[in-house]
Amino acid sequence: QVQLVESGGGLVQTGGSLRVSCTASGRTFSSYAMGWFRQAPGKEREFVAAITRSGEGTNYADSVKGRFTISRDNAKNTVFLQMNSLKPEDTAVYYCAAGLGWPTVHYDYWGQGTQVTVSS
Repeated sequence: QVQLVESGGGLVQTGGSLRVSCTASGRTFSSYAMGWFRQAPGKEREFVAAITRSGEGTNYADSVKGRFTISRDNAKNTVFLQMNSLKPEDTAVYYCAAGLGWPTVHYDYWGQGTQVTVSS
């Protein structure tokens, strides 16, 4: 079992930056690829970014490519999502997830989410 807890969400102005974090319990964090997803009100959950177990490989949705950066620190059981040049359409609840496989990741564990709001 892996428990995931997100943090770092908040309110930011258009063009600003924010970093959200996700810390995992257990000693098997480095066994999992990690991903970030988001869900805006009235919309389906969508993929944002993913990172391999080692952190050497990453994948991004086109909508965030060049603005967001995913990274991880396996020693601290934490994955990060650095978000720059934020837009109002980035407003959503952001979830982290852990899973197996690459580049197709089958996510088995999910966090509870953290709210990110970008004001115009």
